[in-house]
Amino acid sequence: MFKPRLPGAAFALAFAMGSALLPAHAADPVRGVTDTAIVIGQITDLSGVTAVQGVNNSDAIRMAFDEINAKGGIHGRKIKHIVEDNQYTVPRAVQAMNKLLNNDNIFMALSDGGTPMNDANMPAQFAKNVPNVLPLTAARIMYEPYSKLKFGQFASYYDQMRSAVKYFAEKRGRKAFCVMYQDSDFGKDVLAGVVAQTEAMGIKVVATTAHKPTDTDFNANVTKLKDAGCDAILLGTIVRDTNIIVQTARKMSWNVDLIGQFAAYDTAVASLPGGATEGFFCMTPALYAYPDDPRPEVQDFAKRFKAKYGREPNFHGEVGYTAANVVIQALQNAGHDLTVDSFIAGMEKISSYKDIFGTELSFGPNQHHGSSKSFLTVVKDGRWVPVEQAALAY
Repeated sequence: MFKPRLPGAAFALAFAMGSALLPAHAADPVRGVTDTAIVIGQITDLSGVTAVQGVNNSDAIRMAFDEINAKGGIHGRKIKHIVEDNQYTVPRAVQAMNKLLNNDNIFMALSDGGTPMNDANMPAQFAKNVPNVLPLTAARIMYEPYSKLKFGQFASYYDQMRSAVKYFAEKRGRKAFCVMYQDSDFGKDVLAGVVAQTEAMGIKVVATTAHKPTDTDFNANVTKLKDAGCDAILLGTIVRDTNIIVQTARKMSWNVDLIGQFAAYDTAVASLPGGATEGFFCMTPALYAYPDDPRPEVQDFAKRFKAKYGREPNFHGEVGYTAANVVIQALQNAGHDLTVDSFIAGMEKISSYKDIFGTELSFGPNQHHGSSKSFLTVVKDGRWVPVEQAALAY
């Protein structure tokens, strides 16, 4: 069919007039943002070896978002929270991220669980300008090297372990340090912290063992370290492997100091039946507030969580609730015209943010690491108890 052609100048004028009639946002839409919704994705462990952490964390995040949505949302938009299960495996995490990026069109990823899983997914996220916000891991790569799209919530495993080595060497006279760690980016970050601090203090790492996240037999590993004469063992382990390792050492009547970190700081470790983990130490970037904590706001949170989910929140539930509320604050700071850049600016405006559990987080331009504090705790009568009230340093 013949179609009349406009002269060049006339065509340009007609195109300009037509473009002027389009809504301003139509020319440059923001992925995951509509007039009524903000789509936030989360990939975490709902059914694997770290499900006790991922389920509580994602549930607490959902509760915070449900609460703000019930109040009308943020600048007229409600948060749509989509959670995918990675079963603490990289292939499942990559598959889930592909869905969130290409099917669900997420605006950001919040509290994604697992160091190896975040490592695998961040390149694809960043290629689509999708921020990785407050992931459920304390690995240094969550905020180093600097990227405008990365925001870390916790003191790193590396820093936690350096502080632990310094404390146990100076305060408890330990000299023969050893490391048991998962053979993954997470475990290697723990190992790196121990190596760095022992070298700085002129102490040697006597022996190490590495294992898979799914391993359940640690007799040979523990025997190797016992024979090496270790007097302090730093653990790059999570919940299940931590519990088995501690039990294995105790069955051998070996009361060596065992020290975990953020990933092992869980009520499922402290409350192991029979007091099996009594005396187990752990570094943590924040202190768990038990539901019977005297602070009214902590008790109220625990009651609301239990009413909604039928169980008490654990530590990873608390840090999830904090992460969600930090993001809510950043979205409010960003204003109605939400873009990735305005969200980043909104995060960078958050300084000395104090959550209801006593944790303080601060961000700023070129400063996307919320906290560098870490505390030493110990299991006493089935509960986590601070060894020192002040944060440790190295």
